[in-house]
Parts: sequence; C-alpha cells; structure tokens
Amino acid sequence: MARHLITSAIPYINGIKHLGNLVGSQLPADLYARYQRGRGHEVMFLCATDEHGTPAEIAAAKAGKPVAEYCAEMHDVQAEIAKGFRLSFDHFGRSSSAQNHKLTQHFAGVLAERGFIREVTEMQMYSPTDGRYLPDRYIEGTCPNCGFPDARGDQCDNCTKQLDPVDLINPRSAISGATDLEMRETKHLYLCQSQLQDKIAAWIDSKTDWPVLTTSIAKKWLTDGDGLQDRGITRDLDWGIPVKKGDADWPGMEGKVFYVWFDAPIEYIASAQEWVDAGKGVDWERWWRTDKGADDVTYTQFMGKDNVPFHTLTFPATILGSGEPWKLVDYIKSFNYLNYDGGQFSTSRGRGVFMDQALSILPADYWRWWLLSHAPETSDSEFTWDNFQMSVNKDLADVLGNFVSRVTKFCRSKFGEVIPEGGTWGARENALIAELTQRLQAYEGFMDAMEVRKASSELRAIWVAGNEYLQSAGPWTTIKTDAETAAMQTRLGLNLIRLYAVLSAPFIPDASATMLAAMKTEDDAWPTDIAAFLSALPAGHAFEVPEVLFGKITDEQREDWQVRFAGTR
Repeated sequence: MARHLITSAIPYINGIKHLGNLVGSQLPADLYARYQRGRGHEVMFLCATDEHGTPAEIAAAKAGKPVAEYCAEMHDVQAEIAKGFRLSFDHFGRSSSAQNHKLTQHFAGVLAERGFIREVTEMQMYSPTDGRYLPDRYIEGTCPNCGFPDARGDQCDNCTKQLDPVDLINPRSAISGATDLEMRETKHLYLCQSQLQDKIAAWIDSKTDWPVLTTSIAKKWLTDGDGLQDRGITRDLDWGIPVKKGDADWPGMEGKVFYVWFDAPIEYIASAQEWVDAGKGVDWERWWRTDKGADDVTYTQFMGKDNVPFHTLTFPATILGSGEPWKLVDYIKSFNYLNYDGGQFSTSRGRGVFMDQALSILPADYWRWWLLSHAPETSDSEFTWDNFQMSVNKDLADVLGNFVSRVTKFCRSKFGEVIPEGGTWGARENALIAELTQRLQAYEGFMDAMEVRKASSELRAIWVAGNEYLQSAGPWTTIKTDAETAAMQTRLGLNLIRLYAVLSAPFIPDASATMLAAMKTEDDAWPTDIAAFLSALPAGHAFEVPEVLFGKITDEQREDWQVRFAGTR
C-alpha cells in the first residue's frame, strides 16, 4: 500500500468559484484521490480556503461585512458546494486558522535566522483618496507585457506574468478607482529567493517526469532577465497573519501582515494539523516531515497554470530555505484554462457558469464527467452548451445509462429480480474479457499518469465494450431458442454493471453508488482479474432496476440555459 499526499490549489474566499476554477485544480485532484483510494492506497487529500490578502478585503467591503465574518461565511459556502460536487477532501481548512498563523510565523523566523529574509525600505503606491497604502492586488492597470487592461499589481491573469504595481500602465485603485496615486516610503520583508536559485533550479531539473506546462513556466521565471528575484512577503493590510519572528515581535514590522502568497501554501501543511485538531485523524507529521515518516509519501499538487510560479518557486524556496525536513512536492499537475463561449471565465467580472448555479440545474456527475473528459491539459479548452449536451447525452445517457437500463429491465422481465443461472462462457465472452483486461490496464496507466482526458476516453471505451457485447449477443433474441445462454449473457451483463460502478467511481461517484446499490452489493474492491470479477455476483443474487441513471438534456433545456447563463452573474 502506497501513501499519497494530494493537495488542490486553495481557492480564494472572494465569492463562489466558476467551473474553470473547479476543473483547474479541485476536481482532477479529487479524481486522483478517489482513484488511489480505490486501488487500496492510503490517501491524505487536503484543500482550504485562501482567506488573506486584498481579494478578501475587497469582497467583504462589497458585501458590507467585517472581513473575518465574511470569510467564515464564505468558507462554509465553499465547503458546502464542494460537498455538492462530491469533492472528497479529508479536510477542507482555512488559511486564517490558528495553526497556519503559528506555522507561517515559524517559517518566517527560521528563514530570518538562516539569512534568507532581508528588510527593505521601498517606495509603495499610496492613495490619498483611500487614505492608505495600496498592496499590489489593490492596484489594477494595463499589463506592460500583453496589454491586458485589467492586470493586477502582482500578476496578469491573461499572460500569467508576475508584476510589480509600478510596472502597470495607467494604474488605478481597485478600491475607489482613483488614479491620483503617489509613491511613499515604507518598509517590508523580502524572501531572498535569488540566494536559493541554484538549489531550486537543480530541484526542478530533477523532476524529469513533470508536465511540460509545469516545467516550462517554472524555468521561464528562473531564466527570464536576471533570474529569480527576491520577493516581498509582507503587506500593509489589516487582515492577515501578523508579522512575527516565530513567537517574537518583529521590530519595525508593527501593523503589517504576511503576504498572502507566503502564507497560503503553508496552509497545505497547516490544514493537516487542523485535520488532527478537528478529531479526524492522528499524527499529521507523518505526512509532512521526512524525519517523522513522510519519506515514503508521494506528494502531488493540482493547479491552474497561473499558480505554477508560486508552487514551483516561492513555496519551495520557503521549504528549502528553512533547512527543515519538510516534504517537497513530487509532482505538479498543472492545467491550462477552460474558457466559456468564446471568452474567459472570470470571477471578478462574473463571466461563466458558477459552481452553485451548475448544481442548481443538474446533479454533480453530469458536470464532473464533462469537465474531466474535456480537461484543459495540453491546451485551453472551451465550454459550450452544445458540446455539453452532446457529451452528456451520448456518453452518460446513451452509452452507460442505456446499458444499465437494458440489462436490468430485460432480466427483470424474463428472469425476475435475481441474477439468472445457466450457460457457460463462449468465444464472444472470452473476447470481451480479453478486451476489458487490456483496456483496464490502459485505464490504470492513464490514471496513474494523471492523463485525465485519456483516462476518461478509456473508461468510455470500457462502457462501449459492454454495449457492443450486449448488442452482438442479443439475449432478447437468444432467449427465444436458448434460455440458458441468454441467462449467461444477462448474468455477465449484470456483473458488468458492478465493474462499471467500481471503475467509474473516480469520475461519477453518485452514479457509481447507484449502480452498486442496484446490484445490492457494497463490494467496491478494484478488479485485479476481469474474469473472476465478472463472475463475482452469482446466480440467485438479488438486484433491482435503478431509476434512470442519466436523463438526456433536451434542446429546450440547452436553449434556456444558454440564455440564462450568458456570461453574467
């Protein structure tokens, strides 16, 4: 039994996320976690809400609530929506937790002791209109790299380039829109990433199996211009983790907090402490400290491409710079963007289908299947209602749902609601078993490699194989002349439903549970021998005909949704 630590990029607290956020991190992470559990491995799957920084303050101000109250409410909302999508986190934490406060301050203290933090007196944007310094995310303007008009002071969402506020063309306050900004002197802490460049570069070079998307982004920031630059890790904000050197005050840093991108990745570790403190488990350190058992853990992170620089550079710099035996990530699975009807999803601009809206019109499995089978792995992909309708109707309703319905209804009508006895396998059945054995191996290979679209395609082919067998065998015709052979064909079909339930669980867990319940079994052990697996439910075993597994999306529904969700919220 292997041990897998899995984290999804933690979503910002500033509102309900859209489908692009879901498929870029949380959903494929859940797919992988469910798969590894299904294979019998030990899994720790962690996520949290990212609650500090300007997005939280701005969103709270718009909602007219104190930021702490707003974050607490939105954490509960996001946790509930995550449950709605069947995201199987072992713990869904909060970056504002006491555990993350202490651990972030600990890392800062250790890094300072080792000479990897320096104090810098610098000029920072100040807004006389707002009466405050403006941290980078409080400043918006035109990106100097790609011309995107709504770039933030820390990063351009369009080209992913990391920025400083002074780089922006025509900067403005994100609070008031004021343009009368001026530079004033202030003091901040910087993480000396430049001193760690060679160590980080060697570590990245050792990851020869990482996706090209991940390594290309990481190496771009390592080699662009003057290489990896020192990064500010404090901000002039009210909301956040107070700057401390471990447990001690940090002279000159009074009233400042740590930058959200310093404390947010540390929450991955802190959320495991939260998991223990919530009474869900024991000994979080065996997952995170290599001196306490984590040396046999495989750690995989899932994220959108815009998060890659911080996970390949800043967070590893924090870990490596500490000199402490923390577990470094082994594999980073990054994704391109999912676009929406010719444009980008955008939380800030309210463009696209949001997670709560999606669940209000269809159950989670419909969305899970489409998003995962169209995951933006090698390039950006696009959500369209036409494609969504076609995929749901063909894959889920026509292929999988139709198979389950035909087999169970036929058996009930001819043999009753028990698995029939009689007949033995012949050439057709042996050919099916050979094909399924080969396809199972391919499916496992794609899932192990986190090739999500290829895995979904192989799973669909496994469903299709059953349909083709059923169509070829035609038990409804066979029964007219050979009832025993028809019984064997039907028995095999019912066992195939259990096979589909087990193999499909990572993608469509609700439908999987429905299929297992219909077969009146709780045995969801992963198949190791297809022939044995397809004989496991014996003659005489009871079953029931389930409700329609997947309803088809009508043209009227599709047209209605196209109008209702036309890119605004």
